[in-house]
Amino acid sequence: MANYTADDVKRLREATAAGMLDCKKALDEADGDYDKALDIIRVKGLKGVTKREGRLTSNGLVVARVSGDLGVMLELNCETDFVAKGERFIALGDELVDHLQAAKSADVEAFLASTMSNGKTVQAVLDEGNATMGEKIEVRNVAVIEGPVGLYLHKTSPDLPPQVGVLVALAKEAVEVGKDVAQHIAAFAPKFVHRDDVPADLIENERRVAEATAREEGKPEAALSKIIEGRVTGFVKEVSLLEQAFAKDAKKTVQQILDEAGTAVKKFHRFRVGQ
Repeated sequence: MANYTADDVKRLREATAAGMLDCKKALDEADGDYDKALDIIRVKGLKGVTKREGRLTSNGLVVARVSGDLGVMLELNCETDFVAKGERFIALGDELVDHLQAAKSADVEAFLASTMSNGKTVQAVLDEGNATMGEKIEVRNVAVIEGPVGLYLHKTSPDLPPQVGVLVALAKEAVEVGKDVAQHIAAFAPKFVHRDDVPADLIENERRVAEATAREEGKPEAALSKIIEGRVTGFVKEVSLLEQAFAKDAKKTVQQILDEAGTAVKKFHRFRVGQ
């Protein structure tokens, strides 16, 4: 019987996020040698990378950094919440966002192909994580934004890392307002900054839906036009940040809050794990 203890199994599991049985088998095969067991799990895990390509990654975290007028954020996904809250996965997220801050790659493919300080590409590092943690791991979204920048990260559960993240670029620095608006975006999920940013085809589709709904409800023909336009206007206000009622003071719009602070929102990014 291999010479190892329960603490060795625990240590290996924490380092790799592999299952307890896999850790025991690796230690048995390595005759209790921790470093060899670590390599065994990694090699076996790499063989399984392609098998995991089709799996869903609906768990994970959002991590961000702000330094001066530069803000970066990424969504790192995995399969289970067990891995998502593990130290190894969280450390991987920190390592990747630090590299994103240096690389400033606003495109996922370009980021995956970029080379980290250890000489490996981001994709290679993800593949290693995939191997050692035994789950499909991927970067779904990245954002690079220049500010002044407002940042808000939200935990949907106290035992999980942040699942929602928002970066906001302001026209003029306003620290508290930047954070408040980022928090508002996290809660109300607007799609666009201004109503003029809403694509015409999206508005037209909403108009078709509004008409079909109104007819299904049996609204009178004479009133249809007014009802349809009213619903389209409501939709545009709902998806436009500046026209939304501000989360901390529903009597004011986000636009009014920004005007009072003497600033404006240039752009924003909102990530939610799995969406």
